Amino acid sequence: MTEQPLPPMDKLAFETLANFRYEIRKFLRFSENVTRKAGITPLQYLMLLNIKGYPGRDWATVGELAERLQAQHHGVVALVSRCEKQGFVERRRSSEDRRRIEVRLLPKGEDYVERLANAHRVQLIALNGKFSVPVAATFDRP
Repeated sequence: MTEQPLPPMDKLAFETLANFRYEIRKFLRFSENVTRKAGITPLQYLMLLNIKGYPGRDWATVGELAERLQAQHHGVVALVSRCEKQGFVERRRSSEDRRRIEVRLLPKGEDYVERLANAHRVQLIALNGKFSVPVAATFDRP
């Protein structure tokens, strides 16, 4: 089965896509500023957030965090080490599988991620109605 070529995008599709990217960038800039003011890097915040918000449990492996952060495994190992030195996380050998290392939040990490997530939540609520996601119909019109 071959894919059908997509029809060209019209002006509205480009405007919608450009605005979508603009709103994402504004949110990311906000995130960069608020995390740095709190004394951590945006990537450290993302790691803490992904540990706290990992589906179904309160920890994540380095490999899982690498996937969530879209980063190289060795870079996440270094990130975990830096966060460990700052008292945000700890590595713990799994009680179920001794080969697995779990990365868990410590109280300091919990505090940071909760404060920063609330600041991000307020910003997201403020975007209500301003942030339009490109829909397929806009892109599919001939």
